[in-house]
Amino acid sequence: MGGLIFVGLGLAGLQDLTLRGLDAIRSADVVLAEFYTSRVTDASLADLEGLFGKKVRLLSREDVEAHGDEIVREAKSKVVAFVVAGDPMTATTHHDLLRRAEEERIPTRVIPGISIFTAAPGAAGLQIYKFGRTTTLAFPEGKYVAESPYEVIRENRARGLHTLVLLDSQADKDRFMRAPEAVELLRAIEERRKENVVLPDTLLVGLARVGAPDARVVVAPASEWHSIDLGPPLHTLIVPGTLHFMEEEALARRRNGSPRSV
Repeated sequence: MGGLIFVGLGLAGLQDLTLRGLDAIRSADVVLAEFYTSRVTDASLADLEGLFGKKVRLLSREDVEAHGDEIVREAKSKVVAFVVAGDPMTATTHHDLLRRAEEERIPTRVIPGISIFTAAPGAAGLQIYKFGRTTTLAFPEGKYVAESPYEVIRENRARGLHTLVLLDSQADKDRFMRAPEAVELLRAIEERRKENVVLPDTLLVGLARVGAPDARVVVAPASEWHSIDLGPPLHTLIVPGTLHFMEEEALARRRNGSPRSV
């Protein structure tokens, strides 16, 4: 009998993978991996194969979205480990693949991994229950700029809630949006919309390589982000809403360059 096991690798290096996830991968007949929705910052495909003791078949977006039936078909007779960065069920594509397998009565299992949805608020010192809807800021397509993230931020801030802004990732082009680019896009939308959502003095939290040893968290007003360098991707942005006094203190500490990692 086959099966389809979704395994989250976490955010950074090989040590983020749970022991349960590692056991599942090592016992699988086939190991598939997709890194177009996100990627592990401190591990290469060769590193993963060395840890797993198995060959890993890397999938493109088209492989998963257009040819998901082939993955399901393979899982009918083989145990397939489907490996992703972060947590497996944070992407709708993965939910669709799980649905297809369940409809075919293929045994399935989900082994969670560390997710940016919980790691970023913790790294910023913000309380997770005070976050509203998450949004994704995409690269412009020609002259078209999607403004829905601006609207999500506006709605969250009106309710006093923080916004986690995921930044566009185009792994096939080795193109990953950085926090300063994201702020520039939001300020350009503000210039057009003039709804007082992202003003020059709006405090923003930029995070880079969350979970890695060289992770960075920078707190600065929107007007200063053009000159800030967080280093290599992956980057994430948080737009705070109404702050609890403990959150204010946490952001103040990070704005002053602390806390420092050990």
